[in-house]
Amino acid sequence: MDYAATTPIDPRVQRAMRPYHSRKFGNTMSLHSFGQEAKRAVEQSREKLAGLLNARSGKIVFTGSATEANNQALKGTCLANRDKGKHIIVSSIEHHSVLDSARWLQRQGFEITYLPVDHDGLVDPSTVADAIRKDTVLVSIMHANNEMGTVEPIEGIGKVCREEGVYFHTDAAQSLGKIPVDVEEMNVDLLTASAHKMYGPKGVGALFVRDGVRMEPLLHGGGHEFGLRSSTLNVPGIAGFGAAADVAKREMEAESERLIKLRDRLAEGTLGICQSHLTGHSTRRLPNLASFWFAFIEGESLVAQLDMRGVAASTGSACSSESLEPSHVLTAIGLKHEEAHGSLRLSLGSWSTRQEVDYVLKVLPKAVDRLRAISPFKGEW
Repeated sequence: MDYAATTPIDPRVQRAMRPYHSRKFGNTMSLHSFGQEAKRAVEQSREKLAGLLNARSGKIVFTGSATEANNQALKGTCLANRDKGKHIIVSSIEHHSVLDSARWLQRQGFEITYLPVDHDGLVDPSTVADAIRKDTVLVSIMHANNEMGTVEPIEGIGKVCREEGVYFHTDAAQSLGKIPVDVEEMNVDLLTASAHKMYGPKGVGALFVRDGVRMEPLLHGGGHEFGLRSSTLNVPGIAGFGAAADVAKREMEAESERLIKLRDRLAEGTLGICQSHLTGHSTRRLPNLASFWFAFIEGESLVAQLDMRGVAASTGSACSSESLEPSHVLTAIGLKHEEAHGSLRLSLGSWSTRQEVDYVLKVLPKAVDRLRAISPFKGEW
């Protein structure tokens, strides 16, 4: 129940990668046949990913992760366009790789505007329009939130940015391969993708860069990837990313319909538990993700209880930090600290079954009851 954290590699992706671990081991910068063989594999994967994104005008730059792609998008674009201005707009629920990049830029003299979201986690395009200034360089709003699953109105936000002549970046690491992602319809200039969120290997990401976007590289060296990301390419990983994109393009629609049925069954059953609440938009959400908060219990304890019962899940509480601070995403939608600490994220994938969902619905109420029985707040519910 934690496919949003990472996914297993699809066997078809493994088969595509296997030759480039051994026999086809060339360096893409080599002129001999071994190098050119590897280069062809990279270019074929670039075309497959571009096809999944409908990227007709732009470059697919392969990176080591979505985190690196987000860093490249924000830092590279803003540093290259300092002559235009030093103002950046991000939402308050972005992934830490976007928020921390923005904070780093703030230390370099940039000014950041953090846009609010509503109770469902949605950014209103009109708030983007109101926040844009003459010195705004970049707007970065994620496509789908990794904790709640809420899908943002990216097309409308992108239209605003296009009309104002401001670069627009979206982090689609969590959405690509699950719902349609079209860089033309979405009016995006930059888009982040991740292989391991869509049944590809870990250690491979990508950044779509529209033609005409000025950008400084973060890694300098041999001039790989259009001069934007110097480093010997991870050919097996990139071959796997291309194969995963190919599978997603063929199967995404049918798989999405299957997962929506399982997700809704999971959500309906979970909301039957006393004092349970859905987080994020009820319908405008990823097909595989449902997230909740439970009154009077603590998220990490609930995850531990589920783990002992054979269920892997996650919580938004202290999501990527050793501190005891609640999730910035959940507090941004208006939850109190104690409510945010009671969060649970359940996410489905290609190997999820109705039997597994029913098992979760059998053990989850027992885990919640056990924790509430020892809760110091048990007299309040």
